[in-house]
Amino acid sequence: MSGRINSMRMQLYTLLKDKHHLDWPHVKQQIGMFAYTGLGAGHCQKLAADYHIYLTLDGRISIAGLNDSNIEYVADSFAAVAKDKALH
Repeated sequence: MSGRINSMRMQLYTLLKDKHHLDWPHVKQQIGMFAYTGLGAGHCQKLAADYHIYLTLDGRISIAGLNDSNIEYVADSFAAVAKDKALH
């Protein structure tokens, strides 16, 4: 299981960096089933309302909930809200 979680963590980091030009090294440097994204409460609320991605309001996401079928959608959604500077 830890191998799959590490793989999802690296895929998320790579998609954000290569596809969206967002460098989030903190995602790949963390360990365990969860990761702090650095997104604020406003970003998290928009993710839930518009993209149906649920994470705590402090920006913590379950890496264990990512899989090959949803990883790109999650990265695309993170990028869309992260670029909205009006959200906090």
